[in-house]
Amino acid sequence: MSLIELNNISKIYNPGENEVRALDAVSLEIDFGEFVGIVGQSGSGKSTLMNILGLLDVPTSGTYKLDGKYVDELDDDSLSEIRNKEIGFIFQGFNLISNLTARENVELPLVYRGMPADERRELSRVALEKVGMLHREKHLPSQLSGGQQQRIAIARAIAAAPPIILADEPTGNLDSKTGDEVMRILHELNAEGRTIVLITHDNQIASGIKRNIRIHDGRIVDDYFNF
Repeated sequence: MSLIELNNISKIYNPGENEVRALDAVSLEIDFGEFVGIVGQSGSGKSTLMNILGLLDVPTSGTYKLDGKYVDELDDDSLSEIRNKEIGFIFQGFNLISNLTARENVELPLVYRGMPADERRELSRVALEKVGMLHREKHLPSQLSGGQQQRIAIARAIAAAPPIILADEPTGNLDSKTGDEVMRILHELNAEGRTIVLITHDNQIASGIKRNIRIHDGRIVDDYFNF
């Protein structure tokens, strides 16, 4: 059984004469522990696909099975619990809270889970150490570089050890050296057993990912392994 199974997923905006098919009959499977790149240019549908994979949006048609469960059969509370416990999100824009320290940003999802303070502190410490940012735990986002902020965002995504990490253009706002460091961290997390799905428009980034799914005009046009 695959971790992720999409069958004929479509996402249609403005149904009718002027409809836009952001996704058009997309089917794919992703196994436990894979590192997969979703590759495509702006407007290709890759972000829509990521939102559906992350349970942030619902398809117009088709079925999505996540870890053996049909997503459309789950209620809102169940979906929220999956997003909170099983999926870690990393975004291009970091999405850090400006008036919270690095550690407080990392702890925030754990607060929402109702986790005790001492457990939150330990998990955030481990996550910050993993991304090399423990020495910056008391700094605000404005006191950190873009690369450092992205490392904090990664620490936030992995603090609760979710089995799935969804990364949307995580290197998009970074210089090449810092982007390479972020990719190194993601590969290390994958080596530990995390399933990682990364969206990118950058062919160089894609070339360093074992499996690439290329999307164009809402359709999968290629699915191949680099190595």
